[in-house]
Amino acid sequence: MATGFPAATGDVLSAAMFNGLVAFTLNAQTGTTYTLVSTDQYQVLVQTTNAGTKTVSIPTDATYTFPTGTVVTFLNTGAGDLTVNAVTAGTTTITSVGATVAAPKIGQYKSAVAIKTAANAWTVCGAVS
Repeated sequence: MATGFPAATGDVLSAAMFNGLVAFTLNAQTGTTYTLVSTDQYQVLVQTTNAGTKTVSIPTDATYTFPTGTVVTFLNTGAGDLTVNAVTAGTTTITSVGATVAAPKIGQYKSAVAIKTAANAWTVCGAVS
């Protein structure tokens, strides 16, 4: 996670915190499955590198409540597509565009973001199909 996040009212912005604002922290995922965790929010880049088909799952609010407005950034550099889906289908709603609206796919060398818009509701946008 970028240094200094989340900040609270009254916090003093140190040089380390300020410098952390301009760069992403890399969360390199080499496997075929991954479930988001609390440290994937803010300026973290979830990069997937596996050559096969991969799945990143978004947990329900019962597991971890990401604040509304949270943005998670994905970069797929592996050959296979990266699918973004819900840990529990029907509990967390994912919306997007394209042929796979509820489970958008991110191709090789493509990037997208998941934005939490409400409780258990996320929108994935960017280079998705």
